[in-house]
Amino acid sequence: MDRRIEKSKNAIMEALIRLMTEKDFDKITINEIAEMANVNRGTIYLHFEDKFDLLDYCIKTHLDQLFKKCTLADHTSQSSPKSDMLQICNYLKQNIDFYQLLLKKRGTPAFRGQLLQRVQEMLQKHLNKRGIYQDTNNEIFIQFISSATVGVLEWWIINSMPTPADKMVDQLWGLFEKMQVVDS
Repeated sequence: MDRRIEKSKNAIMEALIRLMTEKDFDKITINEIAEMANVNRGTIYLHFEDKFDLLDYCIKTHLDQLFKKCTLADHTSQSSPKSDMLQICNYLKQNIDFYQLLLKKRGTPAFRGQLLQRVQEMLQKHLNKRGIYQDTNNEIFIQFISSATVGVLEWWIINSMPTPADKMVDQLWGLFEKMQVVDS
């Protein structure tokens, strides 16, 4: 991607995030985003259909970075799903302001939906790799486990991570072990 395009997109995303700290997403206008990003409206429309498209792009970009932690760890011999989860939690901790913003502000259900979809995809990949639960309805199982995982992560982020990442992962992993979702 051209550096100027990337720089413009990043400035626009950062402007949206800054504005979301000040007011609800529904009340933010393209003019405000353009002014804060120091670009004209046309530049925004050159890259995004509307502010909803911009929000989706922003969420996708951040989730791509988050889940890249998992795929990079998948290629190392010392990687385990539990250590991957800890890496994800540590990444969330480093970027807590962004994730709290999306989870606490009304008007950003797109974030939770995209996060849930990513977790479901990871879980499906894990189940296929291990060959477990072949005789059950995987859709129900995946929905149950992914909703629980996202719910715990959401609680952890919204409440400013009241439990250290390693302890939270240990507890969540213990629950997965009891349900025989992961190896002991």
